[in-house]
Amino acid sequence: MPPRTDTAQPVSAPALVRRFTRAERWVHRLTAVLMGVCVATAACLYIPALAALVGRRELVVRVHEWAGLMLPAPVLAGLASRALRRDLGHLNRWGPHDRLWLRAALRRDRRRASRPAGKFNAGQKTYAAWIAGATLVMLGTGVTMWFTHLTPLVWRTSATFVHDWLALTIGVVLAGHIGMALGDPEARRGLRSGLVSRTWAEREHPLWRP
Repeated sequence: MPPRTDTAQPVSAPALVRRFTRAERWVHRLTAVLMGVCVATAACLYIPALAALVGRRELVVRVHEWAGLMLPAPVLAGLASRALRRDLGHLNRWGPHDRLWLRAALRRDRRRASRPAGKFNAGQKTYAAWIAGATLVMLGTGVTMWFTHLTPLVWRTSATFVHDWLALTIGVVLAGHIGMALGDPEARRGLRSGLVSRTWAEREHPLWRP
């Protein structure tokens, strides 16, 4: 009796493609850490229960100020990376497919064919533009509040109002951003290791050519 042979073919691992370089991943991590420090210290300053728990208000204020001042630093340093500059160009470039993506998102149409996307979809582009603008406004109003001798009182009062309400909005938007990330393990792997499966890339970003 001839020996039995197994004719089943081994299942190969899905092909991986490079989504982010190491420099891009570090820019994202450092920015996330600084943003997290800003949000955490702001919560300790404005929520009485946390303020009483943490104490040392003066130290919390200084940590908040310096974390906010350093927030643009990772992106500015990352501009030395050609890959980061290229991706910033992708984020800043809109096309007809982005309008289709936004229209489908507003209609809650979850069909993949109705949500065409390049390397970044229209939702990611919108978030990137909004958070970049909000960060600059927060930086400007924060500096106005910090260096009180440079501006008149009415400017500082207006800056405080804008800073506080925009901080609340940023907290809500960041919570949504984190929630979206938690729902997409493959996207998280792309930011953690730089690699994603080709199947995921073709499904979520069909117009992207790695």
